[in-house]
Amino acid sequence: MTTQRPSRRLLLGTCAGTALLAPLGVWAWPEEQESAAGPRAVPTDLRDRDPKATPEARQVYAMLANLENTARRGRPSRTVIGQHVELHNERYNPQYGDYQGTKAPGYYYRKARDITGRLPGFVELDLGPGYGRPGWAVGQARSYSGAWPSCRRYWGYTEDAVDLAVGVWAGLPRTADGSYRPSGTHRECASGAEVSLPHNGGGPAGLVGFSFHQPYPGSPVKGYTQTLHRSSPAAKDPRWFARVTSPGTAEHKSLLQDLAFLADHLGYLAGRGVPVLLRPYHEMNTAPGRGFWWAGQDPAAFRTLWRLTYDYLVNRRGLHNLIFVWAPNSWDGSYGREPRAYYPGGRYVDIVGVDDYSDTPARPFGGGAWTEVWYRGLERYRRPRIVSESFHVPLNAAQPRTLTRTPWVLWTVWGQALSYDNVSAPRKKNTADDVKRTYHSSRMITAQDFG
Repeated sequence: MTTQRPSRRLLLGTCAGTALLAPLGVWAWPEEQESAAGPRAVPTDLRDRDPKATPEARQVYAMLANLENTARRGRPSRTVIGQHVELHNERYNPQYGDYQGTKAPGYYYRKARDITGRLPGFVELDLGPGYGRPGWAVGQARSYSGAWPSCRRYWGYTEDAVDLAVGVWAGLPRTADGSYRPSGTHRECASGAEVSLPHNGGGPAGLVGFSFHQPYPGSPVKGYTQTLHRSSPAAKDPRWFARVTSPGTAEHKSLLQDLAFLADHLGYLAGRGVPVLLRPYHEMNTAPGRGFWWAGQDPAAFRTLWRLTYDYLVNRRGLHNLIFVWAPNSWDGSYGREPRAYYPGGRYVDIVGVDDYSDTPARPFGGGAWTEVWYRGLERYRRPRIVSESFHVPLNAAQPRTLTRTPWVLWTVWGQALSYDNVSAPRKKNTADDVKRTYHSSRMITAQDFG
C-alpha cells in the first residue's frame, strides 16, 4: 500500500467574507504570527507541544489558533461549523434520526447539505463505543485492524469512520491513491449490504476529529451502556480507577488494549497525512456517580489517565498527527462542576472546549448572553476555544448574534440534533431556517471554504 499523501490546501484567512488559500507546507500568516505575541494570545505552533508534529497537524492547529487570536484582538473572526456523526447509530439503529429505518453512513454529514446546500467544515466521528457486541472487533480486516477479530456484524462502522475521515480531508470520491475504497462504496462482508459514503465533490472538504466513547477497560461487551459510570466497576469499587492508571495491573493492561484499538485506526490516518482533532475523556467534570466511567473521579487521577493516554498515543505509538482537545461539560454547579482541577496542562492539550447542554437559546445559563459564561471561563487556558458539543446551531432565531459576542473558533452540532432527537420522540432542536441561517452566514467556515 502506497504512503503517498493526497494533495491538500487549507483555508488560512479569517476576515469575514474572504478566504485566503495557501498550499500545504507554506504558512501564509507572517503578519498574524508577528502580532500574536501579546500576553493574551494563544500559541500558534503545535511544535511547542509536540516537536514532531506533522506539517498537516501544524497547519490545522495554526489556522485555529490564529482564528482565536484574531477574536482576542477584537477583530472580525470566523467560526468553523462542525457536525458530529454517530455512525454506529446511523448504520444500525432504526429509531435514530429523523425517519424510521437505518441510514447510510454519514447521513448527518450529508443532512447539512440537504438543508443548506453546504457541507460542514468539520466532521467528528467516533471509534467507540461499539454496538453491544463482545470484545473489540472490525467489520472487514484492514492492514491497520488485522489484530482484531474481523467480519463481525455491527462493527463495519469503524471502517466507515476511517474512510469518511479520509474522504472529508482529501475528498470523495478519490483517485486511486492507495486509500481504501476510493469510490466510497463497498459491500460489507458480514451482512452483504452495499454501503455508500456521501460524496463531497472529490476535493478537500474540511477538518476531521474523533471522539472515543470508550467502554470501561476490561468490559467484555463494547457498547454505550458500558461507557457509563453506573455500569463500570467504579460504581462499586472506589479503588478500581486507581488500578486502571497503575502500570502492571490487569485493569491497566485492559486500558492499553483499548488504546491500541484506537491507535491502530488513527495510525492509518497518520499514514495518509490526515490530522485529527482527538477529544478523549470528555465531560470529565460531571458530579460523582454520573456520566462516564472516567468522570467525577479525583482530579489528580483523571490527569494521570489523560497523560498516560497521551504518552501511549504520541510517544509509544508515534502518532504526531493528533491535536488534543480537552472538553469538560458545561459547569452549571449541578451536573457539571468547575473543571479547572481536571486540566492536564498545556503540555498535553492543544484546544479547550465545552459540551454545552446547560444552555438553550431561549434560556441561557445564568440569564446572560448565550454560551458566554463558558466562553469567558475558557479564556484563561490560552488555547483556541470551541463548542465541542451542542444540540443547537450557533445562529438561530432566538440567538442570531451568538458569534458576535462569543466568536468561538469551532462549533459542533451533535448528531441527530441537527434535525430531530429521534423518530420515536421527535423534538425539534433546530429549524431548517436556523440551519440555513448558520451555514449561509459569512461568519461561518463551511466545506466550500476548503479546497
